[in-house]
Amino acid sequence: MSLEKPEFKQVLNEDKIVIFDGAMGTMLYSKGIYINRCFDEMNLSAPNVISDIHAEYVKAGSQVIETNTFGANRCKLAPHGFAEKLEAINYQGAKLAVQIAKSAPHTVYVAGSIGPLGIKIEPWGKTSVDEACEFFKEQAEALLAGGVDLFVLETFSDINEMHQAIRAVRSICQLPILAQIKIGNDGNATYGTTPEVFTQNLDSWGADVIGLNCGVGPKIMLDTIELMAEFTKKKLMVRPTAGLPTSVEGRTMYLSSPEYFAEYTKRFIQHGVKIIGGCCGTTPAHIKAMAAAARVFSTDERKISVMVKESPQKPAPQAQPIEKEKKSRFAASICSNKFVVTVEISPPKGCDATRALEAAKFAKDNNIDAINIPDGPRATARMSPQALAGIFERGVGIETILHYCCRDRNLLGMQSDLLGAYASGLKNVLLITGDPPKLGDYPDATAVFDVDSIGLTNMVHRLNSGSDLGGNPIGKPTGFFIGVGANPGAIDLNLEIKRFEYKVEAGAEFAITQPVFDIALLENFLKRIDHVRIPVIAGIWPLASLKNAEFMNNEVPGMSIPEHLMKRMRSCDTAEKQREEGIKIAREALGAIKGMVQGVQISAPFGRVATVLEVINGIAG
Repeated sequence: MSLEKPEFKQVLNEDKIVIFDGAMGTMLYSKGIYINRCFDEMNLSAPNVISDIHAEYVKAGSQVIETNTFGANRCKLAPHGFAEKLEAINYQGAKLAVQIAKSAPHTVYVAGSIGPLGIKIEPWGKTSVDEACEFFKEQAEALLAGGVDLFVLETFSDINEMHQAIRAVRSICQLPILAQIKIGNDGNATYGTTPEVFTQNLDSWGADVIGLNCGVGPKIMLDTIELMAEFTKKKLMVRPTAGLPTSVEGRTMYLSSPEYFAEYTKRFIQHGVKIIGGCCGTTPAHIKAMAAAARVFSTDERKISVMVKESPQKPAPQAQPIEKEKKSRFAASICSNKFVVTVEISPPKGCDATRALEAAKFAKDNNIDAINIPDGPRATARMSPQALAGIFERGVGIETILHYCCRDRNLLGMQSDLLGAYASGLKNVLLITGDPPKLGDYPDATAVFDVDSIGLTNMVHRLNSGSDLGGNPIGKPTGFFIGVGANPGAIDLNLEIKRFEYKVEAGAEFAITQPVFDIALLENFLKRIDHVRIPVIAGIWPLASLKNAEFMNNEVPGMSIPEHLMKRMRSCDTAEKQREEGIKIAREALGAIKGMVQGVQISAPFGRVATVLEVINGIAG
């Protein structure tokens, strides 16, 4: 039996090497547990299996063992049907580890393991930071009740999410927090956050130990830990994977040997690392070899010294954002209170842009302020809107509003696209979530939706502030004039208003609405957003025919045409009369809303920009 042990904080204050355990999932997989099973729930249904693995690591020389609770948060347990067992799973996970620690022949501490939520939080997702903090808090409370000695926040890619986990633990106790970031082969976190940035942030947020785990093997972790050491005086820790996984006769295998890990244990210690363990692919054999390698180092052995930069919380130089009215001619027009008129021209379905280019020239010659270019409207495959925008701006000289949606690109692809778009001269963007593929020509196509339009707005606002996804400086900032969509006729208007508030908070500078047919809906919407009002450009759609009206009214989500307008379209007995009535309705709508909004976006049915002029020329200037 182990003697009464000091608090783990005392261990951190001493110049000792601490050996963690290795992978839990790898061990369960090796025992025939299917990977689609909820490993965390096994604390309740198979406690002996979990206890045996803890005991194997203790026997190998682990001085800290982690609870089997990496994914035991509400968000990850829910798909397995175990969300209501969250407290029991975490409490039991802690108790199992505590029991093994108490029976160990040497002093063993229990670390409460908390991993990411498995969902995106703001600014990239719908879950607020406060909601995320509460999710982490309920897990941490159960682990604390179970008797853990410290907390390990591990495998985090988003440092903003890590911040909420630290907040949660700190709100309930002062136990040590060991914060570990998952890096890629370049040494950066998933969103490109550099070691300089995430180390300084974790230091300032109150982590007691800063480290790395998962993602890469020992070599890359050693290179990265050397960089991290320049930006903090906190103790550093590493828990590498056993190399990259490979498939051998249908089984996932990690090929880095225990001997290889022992060699790198020495190197880590020589570079000042105090806490060492293993992640995916590591076993008790790896830990035994690492513990043996660590024992050859006495506390007074000379270590390679590293210079720690003063003021680890020193902020990066802030780029000067471009003033709104200087971002584009379109932005300048809105800022000067000019009533702007834009026209929507969809990209062609083929590679011939001749007809679209002629329409753009016609719009330019008739003083249209800008051309809106949809991004895969109705989830159809068309020419790249970014490419067409470049053709219009270079070939015609008219500004464009590039619609950019979240459906088809991941976060890194979005950032690359947007940086390229700005470098090529595109200045105005409309950021939208995008229609799901099932609505379009290819219903079996997959969608990405890494973020929605709110998260995308946050991303572009960051680029405009001179930093990338990971908070790293990009040098000269972009100067996008940021637009977002709005739907005055949304079925759930309260949700629409809430999302609009989030968009404005994220950095939206103007909004374009769905086509407006019911003026009362627009009036109500404008009143509801008065407290977060930004320039609003109202959508107007000249109905091309009765069939077009029926389609809009019955098959386009969020669109509603009042019955009295439908009757007017039905009363027209020829196609030409229907077209004329559609223009008349659009003209009336423009006249009614002109004093309410800062401009209009008029769609050009079938690419006929002349129809737009018929609408505009029908009212007084």
